[in-house]
Amino acid sequence: MIKLIGVQCDVSQGNCEQNLQAMLAHLEAAAERGADLVIFPECALTGYGFESREAAMECAEPLEGPASEQMIAACQKFQLNCIYGFLEKDDERIFNCAAMVGPDGILGSYRKIHLPYVGVDRFVDYGDRPFEIQESASLRVGINICYDLAFPEASRVLAVAGADLIALPTNWPRGAECMTPGPVITRAMENKVYYAAINRIGEEAGTSYIGQSCICGPGGEILAMGSADQEEYLEVEIDVEIPRQKRVIRKKGSFELDRMADRRPEFYQPLINPHVLETPRDRYGISQTE
Repeated sequence: MIKLIGVQCDVSQGNCEQNLQAMLAHLEAAAERGADLVIFPECALTGYGFESREAAMECAEPLEGPASEQMIAACQKFQLNCIYGFLEKDDERIFNCAAMVGPDGILGSYRKIHLPYVGVDRFVDYGDRPFEIQESASLRVGINICYDLAFPEASRVLAVAGADLIALPTNWPRGAECMTPGPVITRAMENKVYYAAINRIGEEAGTSYIGQSCICGPGGEILAMGSADQEEYLEVEIDVEIPRQKRVIRKKGSFELDRMADRRPEFYQPLINPHVLETPRDRYGISQTE
């Protein structure tokens, strides 16, 4: 069994050192609780509510930057892995990113692919890498970020690639109550994976965040649910054998399901055809990178 802890916490916009020290303290507390993998919210290092690309760039840092060095050192000390959100600087580009680090260093990262027209996502560049699976001990982890939850294709690609767990660092603000727990339950059930959506609380740049982090099991069952306004740890034991057996047998020989094997991808071509719809970013003259 693998012990997963999601850290539902407050974040201070632009105060990276303060946020980093808070994450390090949470890692120590999670280690004391026996965690093997710890998940923090989206932009947990930097905050989210920036009003310009320039302001966001001031808080961004490379993946292999000073924050990741300290997070890796803590993972080495406590012998665990963690996923945390930050703004990644790559030359003149900036991405809403989630890094996965552990005792052996950087295990992988994900740059947010689906960008809503809100907060810092108005100004960052589109993620430019495919969805990938990372290894955490014996656990296969796929990462999405926040708005990705609304696109079932993102979760399905990770499930087809072999994910046991999909981690979703998120910043759900007031008005996004529809995102939890219903869609989290659905993504877990339809892909037969563990799904951990870890949100923040507090207020930032006039925006309130709703907490209500949610971790679901492969049957869509809620394993842990956060409050609306408290910092807390969501603790779950993960059995990797459950998501790896995709066949669901209600009654052997007469009621069996396999949502991976029963797919009919030859009929899904319209889903991957390019579209010409205008995004909010297009309307406001913000270029889309490929």
